[in-house]
Amino acid sequence: MALRACGLIIFRRRLTPKVDNSTIEFLLLQASDGIHHWTPPKGHVDPGENDLETALRETQEEAGIEAGQLTIIEGFRRELNYVAREKPKTVIYWLAEVKDYNVEIRLSHEHQAYRWLGLDEACQLAQFKEMKAALQEGHQFLCSTAT
Repeated sequence: MALRACGLIIFRRRLTPKVDNSTIEFLLLQASDGIHHWTPPKGHVDPGENDLETALRETQEEAGIEAGQLTIIEGFRRELNYVAREKPKTVIYWLAEVKDYNVEIRLSHEHQAYRWLGLDEACQLAQFKEMKAALQEGHQFLCSTAT
């Protein structure tokens, strides 16, 4: 059985929205262990939680951003399937926009750094092709829907 995790692809828009698409910046966290990979906040589903509850809890635990500080973007949900530490893993991601551009990020012990990045930089740091694809699809979704 695949390990199941859920998370949020968190983004913010620079203060001049709709001028061009480079105003979208994604939040990536750098893991403290292993290969120090960069991903959005995510984590394993606890008993009794639904997937979105997990994503919101993990975001609060790993980045210090509470549910009330986010707007979940309707209509976007991506499922990534890959092998991690020789076990199949499924990760569900939603898109979420921070309500405050200058929101404070408070990292847990699980991460050692964070960065807000444009799409190209985020994809370079993301390393894994499934994560890059999810970022690209999220960006495309945001650019194709008028908000």
